[in-house]
Amino acid sequence: MTIFKKPKIILLLIFIYGLSNAQGFFSVKGKEIIDPQGKTIFLKGINVGNWLVPEGYMFKFNNFNSPRLVNQIFCELIGPSAAADFWKEYLNNYITYQDIKYIKKLGFNHIRVPFNYRMLTDEFYMEKTNHGFRYLDSIVEWCRKEGLWAILDMHCAPGGQTGYNIDDGYGYPFIFENLKDQDLFVEIWKNIATHFKNNTTVIGYEFMNEPIAHFFNNKDSLNPKLELLYKRVTSEVRKIDKNHLLFLGGAQWNTNFSVFGPPFDDKTVYEFHKYWMPPRQEEIQSFIDFGNKYNVPLYMGESGENTDEWVTEYRKLIEKNNTGWCFWTYKKMDDTRCVVTFKKPANYESIIYFAESDHTNFDRIRMHRPDLKISQQALNDFLENCKAR
Repeated sequence: MTIFKKPKIILLLIFIYGLSNAQGFFSVKGKEIIDPQGKTIFLKGINVGNWLVPEGYMFKFNNFNSPRLVNQIFCELIGPSAAADFWKEYLNNYITYQDIKYIKKLGFNHIRVPFNYRMLTDEFYMEKTNHGFRYLDSIVEWCRKEGLWAILDMHCAPGGQTGYNIDDGYGYPFIFENLKDQDLFVEIWKNIATHFKNNTTVIGYEFMNEPIAHFFNNKDSLNPKLELLYKRVTSEVRKIDKNHLLFLGGAQWNTNFSVFGPPFDDKTVYEFHKYWMPPRQEEIQSFIDFGNKYNVPLYMGESGENTDEWVTEYRKLIEKNNTGWCFWTYKKMDDTRCVVTFKKPANYESIIYFAESDHTNFDRIRMHRPDLKISQQALNDFLENCKAR
């Protein structure tokens, strides 16, 4: 199958920064991010979402929309062993070296890599436990070969940091209430820092994605705990790695910077996300004000899911404010709001129907389950269609 590339997305791209990474690490100087050659760099990137953190909406599921729930659907469709085989191929097919080559060809200078903390633990995640650094190492090495940089983004933290499907948790940001989750969070980041401390392809570490959703009645009591946890993990990481940048996102989906006091680390970038709003100055002014107040660099780590025209206008607004960006996301099935899209398999609608049906008991699961051979073939076709060509 052919992956249909979306030419209009190239409207995002203005400059191409070099063909290889110089030795050395990124740093900051006031509101500027400095590349390994000592020059100011404007970060222009794309997220490789739905790879290490599968999201239900990119499988066309509305209700079963977190990684563990998508896995539940596949286990109910084809059985747990076959589902494990699917995920193994998925991880090898969805993002490959060919994708990184194409991202470089388009002119982006970095990628943001969302990952699940479970990859680095003995908790079950997709096809097996404890993937270790296999996939992170692979994509960082592909970036090195192509002269791209990478930001490592813990999209799913122990206990859940958001309280929604994107953190692969249980509907509440338990990490801010549970010391054991915090301990594991810190321990994983210490392991990551140990592993990548000498790697100059990695720009830095984003400790957690979009903490503390807006709809919790107790968010005002949760919010102060965010910077405290950032300070704790920073202190431990800096004992190991003093080189990489740290990316700190605000509360309420990375939109609330009022949770931050003065900067507590001299190589920190403050990250905001903003979706589905008019691309006007007032929509981002609070972030700009924060950067000006503390003389620190900003980074727009996620936006998009919109028309090419909207993305173009928002990109211009961000650049006008001297802020680097990274749009969401690189690849999706049967969707033009991305860089590349691939065909939905034949008979995939039966899988969508099953995912949206009533799963309250085994009788209803059995009632709505499509033919095993049809489901297996549709998922096999998915694995083939998603490959870069």
